[in-house]
Amino acid sequence: MNHVELFAGVGGFRRAMDLITKDLGFLIQTVAYSEIDKNAINTYNANYDTAGEVAMGNIIEFVRDRRAMRKLPAYQLLSGGFPCQTFSMMGAQEGFEEERGQMFFRIMDMINARHPRYVLLENVKNLMSHDGGKTIAVIRQELENAGYIVKMDVFNSNDFGLPQKRNRAIIFARRRYWGNFEFSTELVRDAFFKMDRNHCSLNFYDSTIDVLDRHVDEKYYLSERIKPTLLSNGSAGFRSNSEIDQVVARPLTATMHKMHRACQDNYYSELFIQSNGEDKPSERMTKEQLARMEIRKLTPKEAFMLQGFNPNFAANAEAAGVADGAMYKQAGNAVSVNTIYAVMYYLVTNRIIRN
Repeated sequence: MNHVELFAGVGGFRRAMDLITKDLGFLIQTVAYSEIDKNAINTYNANYDTAGEVAMGNIIEFVRDRRAMRKLPAYQLLSGGFPCQTFSMMGAQEGFEEERGQMFFRIMDMINARHPRYVLLENVKNLMSHDGGKTIAVIRQELENAGYIVKMDVFNSNDFGLPQKRNRAIIFARRRYWGNFEFSTELVRDAFFKMDRNHCSLNFYDSTIDVLDRHVDEKYYLSERIKPTLLSNGSAGFRSNSEIDQVVARPLTATMHKMHRACQDNYYSELFIQSNGEDKPSERMTKEQLARMEIRKLTPKEAFMLQGFNPNFAANAEAAGVADGAMYKQAGNAVSVNTIYAVMYYLVTNRIIRN
């Protein structure tokens, strides 16, 4: 089965497809991908063999060229984590009114040009309720009008072997002539828990302590000046519950390189790390006491691992000249590999997807 990955980022969908191929012997080959961020492309090419594949570049420009779409190798599966900022609770929630929100319709351009058998999409949880449910209704209607049966649900990465609270909407559509099918978080999770992990190539972590390196460069430690600000619960105009040493990480964000308060980003004390997670000083210390301790942020390696990528993923990107700030953005924007693997495992083993 041939696969095209739109809004590829660093290839979360692709990585899951590669592992499904390896573990189940169900061949899924990526033949084309689209991405416009140069740093993400560098990371992508540093971690995957893209020889002979079509680098589609800017999807807006690509879909304007009907001949280019027709020249793509035949493909049966289209995937994409289309831009989510316009639907996110963290943004202005402008939805389809903003240019990035219109990227869904570029997906529809691809679908209407080639009508692949299967479509797998990912976005923020808030997509499901955005604009009073009107946004997701439009997405469903567009796919149904194109001849698909559409199913969707919200999936949490923490349910699939990754210690990160990351809720994302997953939309799966199959051509109508294949008939109806069942799809839900519960069904996918049940299948995932029943599979033999001894024959699974995913990375599984029970706690953030499993991904945190015991020794890292000094540049990842918070300065004495910034610690009180990041640890504080805010001011009269903004109150938060800032905590560090989270066993299950908060959702990674594309802006975590800017470092927000500990109510949004993930920070860890040296005591927590070196005690293998047994000592959690935030449970017994004041914010003033914590500010006198050594505390650090996640490294790019750890951020990618929390999304299910291999421990060497960041090193490969760094060797290709990708800076830390760019890698933080990429990890925050990425789709969780384990979640997509779990979805694909369910779909393949239940013959909802067939070669």
